[in-house]
Amino acid sequence: MLVHLRVANLGVLAEAGIEPGNGLTVITGETGAGKTLLLGGLRLLIGEKSDPSAVGPKADSGQADGLFLVDGTELGVTRVVPAVGRSRAHIDGSIVSAEALAEKVGSLVEIVGQHDQMSLKQPSKVLALIDSSLDESGRTHLAEYREAWSQLQVLRSRQAELGGSEMALRQELDLVRFQATEIDAASLEAGEDTDLENEASRHENLAEIREIMAEATRLGDRISDDLGDLVSRLRKLTQLDSEQFHLAGQSEAVNAAFSELSSDLRRGTESIDADPERAELVHQRLTLIGDLKRKYGARLQDVIEFGERARSRQAELEGLLLSAERAEADLEEALSRVDSTGRQLTESRRQAGDRIVEEAIGHLADLGLERASLVIDVSEAKVPGPRGVDEITLLFSSDKTLDPGPISAVASGGELSRLVLAMRLATRATGAQTLVFDEVDAGVGGATALAMGGKLGELAESSQVLCVTHLPQVAAFADTHYVVRREGSTATISKVSDEERLQEISRMLAGLPDSQAGQNAAAELLEAASR
Repeated sequence: MLVHLRVANLGVLAEAGIEPGNGLTVITGETGAGKTLLLGGLRLLIGEKSDPSAVGPKADSGQADGLFLVDGTELGVTRVVPAVGRSRAHIDGSIVSAEALAEKVGSLVEIVGQHDQMSLKQPSKVLALIDSSLDESGRTHLAEYREAWSQLQVLRSRQAELGGSEMALRQELDLVRFQATEIDAASLEAGEDTDLENEASRHENLAEIREIMAEATRLGDRISDDLGDLVSRLRKLTQLDSEQFHLAGQSEAVNAAFSELSSDLRRGTESIDADPERAELVHQRLTLIGDLKRKYGARLQDVIEFGERARSRQAELEGLLLSAERAEADLEEALSRVDSTGRQLTESRRQAGDRIVEEAIGHLADLGLERASLVIDVSEAKVPGPRGVDEITLLFSSDKTLDPGPISAVASGGELSRLVLAMRLATRATGAQTLVFDEVDAGVGGATALAMGGKLGELAESSQVLCVTHLPQVAAFADTHYVVRREGSTATISKVSDEERLQEISRMLAGLPDSQAGQNAAAELLEAASR
């Protein structure tokens, strides 16, 4: 809600401020006093286009300041309009653009004037009014549709992640599956290439190995004979000289070790047999490993690690493609759910629209449009959207003998303002936190004016309402009353109550604020309004 509004150097208003409070606040004054300039400042605060020609003579720029209360938090807004150049806007002290101002503050205030493109001309605003009036079943259908729409967007997002790349993913899957299978089929073991290379070398040099081992065996036999003679001689030496005992022991140890070496040489020579089949198997295995190294890595360990990555990527791709297949089915199911919940919501909206029309027609009759007709047309949209599957059109005619048409084409300013008031009352929708009526009472008088005042007072029970008016019947219903007075080129605004308010309403009734008869009539009007 609007807590405080201040304007400075806008037209004839050198400086003026109001604190509307809850309920209905009216602003009255003589024609040309500057009442609408105050609301002009409010228009600046909600991001509407600035007009340098509105800057007054007191300074080089005009300014509007507002303090709003939004969900318990204060929001400070300022708009400065220079006589030359672009306007500047601030929210809580930070510079923002007019567009950002409109986005942040515009939804807090709705200004209804005879020349405004008002909310009822916007299907989205009418839809919001209808949804605010749904019964419990309708609210359930609305929640179900929103949930279905949200799920549909999630599935579409997942599908978009694959997009046209599904074929590429399948091609990649074929490749990594082949790579993983090829490497797995080889059953590779770390370090086996080194062992196989050594074995292959033995097979290739078998003849030379045999010749060397045979010669080594012969040399070993000769050396063994010599070592036997050496052991015998040292044993005899020990018998002659016991201090040389250790030499005999050492020779015996060397002889025993060499005997073992000779035995190993003989067994090795005897075990070397040609095995062409084994040699071929080793050759084939090394050829396979070499092929894998050329494809997947310089070292055998690189090939093994490549295979592990290929298996992991294969599992990932299979999961993605499986999700894609499931997503397609889920997407069809989600579309079906959007359609079914949307149809249920459409029916609920039609029922709510009928209830709104019935009540709004009653309010319009009270406001002097007793022959008006009103239709809320809920038709199927070309494509579903986040708010439903409906297109909303508000049709109106001022007389039942006329075919209803879009209000933007057939409703006059006065009719439109009364229609807004009737719709607001029929829906009891909060909409904007602050609803402003700017001289919408043109051409209204008598009992209709009194009815309009009562309707505005009734609306102010659920929303903060400001009204610039010339009608004393409307002013009489105010909870807060401000008067704009002009002296020469300067206008001021002040809050009135008690005797001052009585005088102002007397002025509005008869043009004689000090007239006792006028004040008696004003008192009677105030008493009627209080009832």
